Amino acid sequence: MPKNSKVTQREHSSEHVTESVADLLAHEEPVDYKRSVLNVAGEPWDKQKDGDEELEAENRPAWNSKLQYILAQIGYSVGLGNVWRFPYLCQKNGGGAYLVPYLVLLIIIGLPLFFLELAVGQRIRRGSIGVWNYICPRLGGIGYASCLVCFFVGLYYNVIIGWSIFYFFKSFQYPLPWSECPLVKNGSVAVVEAECERSSATTYFWYREALDISNSISESGGLNWKMTLCLLVAWSLVGLAMIKGIQSSGKVMYFSSLFPYVVLVCFLVRGLLLRGAVDGIMHMFTPKLDKMLDPQVWREAATQVFFALGLGFGGVIAFSSYNKQDNNCHFDATLVSFINFFTSVLATLVVFAVLGFKANIMNEKCVVE
Repeated sequence: MPKNSKVTQREHSSEHVTESVADLLAHEEPVDYKRSVLNVAGEPWDKQKDGDEELEAENRPAWNSKLQYILAQIGYSVGLGNVWRFPYLCQKNGGGAYLVPYLVLLIIIGLPLFFLELAVGQRIRRGSIGVWNYICPRLGGIGYASCLVCFFVGLYYNVIIGWSIFYFFKSFQYPLPWSECPLVKNGSVAVVEAECERSSATTYFWYREALDISNSISESGGLNWKMTLCLLVAWSLVGLAMIKGIQSSGKVMYFSSLFPYVVLVCFLVRGLLLRGAVDGIMHMFTPKLDKMLDPQVWREAATQVFFALGLGFGGVIAFSSYNKQDNNCHFDATLVSFINFFTSVLATLVVFAVLGFKANIMNEKCVVE
């Protein structure tokens, strides 16, 4: 302890000590852990480098509003994992019985780790690579690995966006091209496509029109120019959204994060009006309690928690790094986590309402036959 500190002066003084420990510590200079023996990197402190890093953190851009930041975190965490994967796992693992382990693991594992990433990014104010280099340069490879994973995820996500764009333009036709099997001419007679009749109209359109797949892996099939053009449009939209950093992407969040909820609500209202929708929803909330004792169900629930919140990808750290250091990240972590869970349940309601309708249709068809 320095010789001129308040505590040392009190030790050599005969005055009666009336100050509390908190008062004494308040007069001491704060400890810089990067310059102390607690530095995990074990490297000598570079004053010039440290000053440059602090200046870079101070000059980092910031979100225009708290709403943009919340929408960015929601848009990042809510995705296909909620709309696509969660309903499948819920149906596979006993309906309502799957919701219990998922909610338990979300509170015990997902929420603390999500808060940790928010706090680290907000405090250090750097992306995934910068955060790990700041903690310890020897761990910098973790940041590069997370960026590589994000790159591969972005590749296949944009392919799915390309498929969506293809279906979007095709949906302006009436009747819809996937509503019935196409007719082919056999001489003077028009007959239904045999391959489509053996499968279904939607399956035929997906494989023969959208993907235009070849008959075997040994045939290349050429370039699917329609899907290539849709993929180019998808990447162009991503580029326009990111061209000015968070200044442009923050404005895009108002649409990209809120519009899926409008679509889900519309689908839910339409699904509830279908015959047999209530049967599907009752099946969803009817738990198979024996499934809760299966370790595989808990493992898949934990995997879904990591996948849904986007933990370990670096995106959460990057978004929170544009916050002010005094932002209340406790509230942000709780809010985004439970909105994520609510979205998963909402999407599952939509899926199970449609599944109940399809089950009733198939049952009636089976009885007639």
